[in-house]
Amino acid sequence: MTHALVLKTFPAGSPRGSWPAEEFASHLRAQGQTAEVVMDLAADAFLVVAPTSTARSDTRGDEAEPLRSAA
Repeated sequence: MTHALVLKTFPAGSPRGSWPAEEFASHLRAQGQTAEVVMDLAADAFLVVAPTSTARSDTRGDEAEPLRSAA
């Protein structure tokens, strides 16, 4: 089991799909932070996550919460 920190969530029903999440993750990567977009099927949302070893506390206004996946 791997652990990640959820940096921000985006609704999957958005007309732009995953683009807002991808843009946010790209912005974080440009600043040197590891970030990727994953889909949370249960919540019907795109999550921008970072591995806990590189996650920072700066969440740009959203509360960060741990994410555990079986990946």
